Amino acid sequence: MVSFSQARDMFRLQREAKRVKKDLQKIQVEAEAGGVSVIVSGEQEILHITITPEVSRDRIPALLKDALNRAMKKAQVVSAEKMQGVYKEMGLPTEQGMRGMGQS
Repeated sequence: MVSFSQARDMFRLQREAKRVKKDLQKIQVEAEAGGVSVIVSGEQEILHITITPEVSRDRIPALLKDALNRAMKKAQVVSAEKMQGVYKEMGLPTEQGMRGMGQS
């Protein structure tokens, strides 16, 4: 059976997660690879792609893949950092805390 305190904490965690999700929508990260630039949101949604005219047509797929992968990794880091703040606020173990306990 879930206690009132646990239910309240779960509700608070949900509210904080929604707040973080809203914040992540506003965050933009950019990555570039040889004339291909990609901007993604903190929620890992592609917002904008720019390809300069000098980029060889046959190189676009590889450069686009590289830029997208970099941007997504950056967005994942931003998202994880934001969520760690929520976990800390709630008194839950963060990824760093889990490593200290021998988990990863």
